[in-house]
Amino acid sequence: MTRALAVTPIHLPAEEIRRRQARYDRLAPPGLSVELRDVGPAAPGALDDEASIRASEREVAAALARAGDGFDLAFPDCVLDPAVPDGPAAGRGVPVNGLLKLSSMHLSAKNIRFGAVVRNEAIGAELGRRLKAYGLDGYVAGIAVLELPFGAIADTAAWNAALGAAVDALAAAGAAAVINGCSAVDVEEDRLKARVIDPTALALRLMTIGGSA
Repeated sequence: MTRALAVTPIHLPAEEIRRRQARYDRLAPPGLSVELRDVGPAAPGALDDEASIRASEREVAAALARAGDGFDLAFPDCVLDPAVPDGPAAGRGVPVNGLLKLSSMHLSAKNIRFGAVVRNEAIGAELGRRLKAYGLDGYVAGIAVLELPFGAIADTAAWNAALGAAVDALAAAGAAAVINGCSAVDVEEDRLKARVIDPTALALRLMTIGGSA
């Protein structure tokens, strides 16, 4: 059994930790167990601007450094990959994976042009920066901003209601797949013009031998 530690990018209440942990329990493939931990009270409560994104990155890095023994790998519970190295990680310790890094590199390796949907402008800008740092901007058809409040992350119906037009617009721009730019949302693909990729589900499969989209 491979044991993975996931660290939230923001400080969350206990009920949201439980919801996200249940999602990991449901999505984790056989042979992988995921333990989700809150990043801590020093982290922001939402990612709404660049300052909160940078603060999240610092706190996630500190939490990952405190991971200790008992885990085979770790990753941030966030599609922005805070504290995930752009290239190979130096030094020793628990290997750190990224949900965006794994899922986007998998798509690009299959020569799939993709887009992404995100909750707000700040997250969109950071996701675009990350994809460029990974050398993948040539595969990106666009990033659509849904302009949703933080509460929509736990509201599957609200998120999916905003998803359709954005996915269809990205498909018209050449995206064969669209990465859902939140690690904690369940998406519905019914009647959409491009395949919606759950980066968490895909990355978890890629963390185990034989994972595929």
